[in-house]
Amino acid sequence: MIKELIAEKIASFDEAVEHFLLEASKIRTGRANPGLVENLLVDYYGVKTPLKQIASINIPEARQILIQPWDKGGLVFIESAIRDSDLGLNPGNDGQNIRIMLPALTEDRRKELVKLLNHRLEDSRIVIRTLREEIWKDIQELERTGAIAEDDKFLGKDELQKVVDEYNQKLETVRKKKEEEILTV
Repeated sequence: MIKELIAEKIASFDEAVEHFLLEASKIRTGRANPGLVENLLVDYYGVKTPLKQIASINIPEARQILIQPWDKGGLVFIESAIRDSDLGLNPGNDGQNIRIMLPALTEDRRKELVKLLNHRLEDSRIVIRTLREEIWKDIQELERTGAIAEDDKFLGKDELQKVVDEYNQKLETVRKKKEEEILTV
C-alpha cells in the first residue's frame, strides 16, 4: 500500500528532475548551445511563439549560434526577442540569417551563473520536499485510519526517504556537471 503511494508520485519526482535539466540547459556556458535560445518566446505576428517553431537553430562554431527563420519576415521579430531577453546577447542580422557571437565569460559572470544554477536547483529540491511531505501525510492518514500498522508507517517513511535521496542525488549530479561546464574556460 505504501509502495503504491510512492509509485504514484514517481512521475512527479521525474518531472522535477526534467524541469531542472531544462532550466540548467538554458544557462549559458562558454560554448554555444541551442538550448539558450530555442524556447525564447518571439512575438511572431502578434502570437508568442517559441523560436524553435519558427526557425532552425544551428551551432556552426563553438561560440556562435546561427538562426535561420523559415519566413524571412520573421527576422525582425526574432532579433527583437533576442535583444529584449535577459540573455545579454547581441544578434547580427545579415538579411537571411541571424548570427549570435557569444562573448567569452568573465570570472564574475561565471560565478553569477553558478549562483543562478544553484537557485534553480533549490527550486527543484523544494518541489521534491513538497512531494515528500504530501506522501508522508498520506502515510500518516493510512495509519490513523487503521489501514497500516505503526511499524509499517515508519518503514514507509524510510522507503520514502530512500526515494527522496535518490532524486536529490540525480539533481546534484546534473548540478555538478553543469557547474563544471560553466567554470571551464
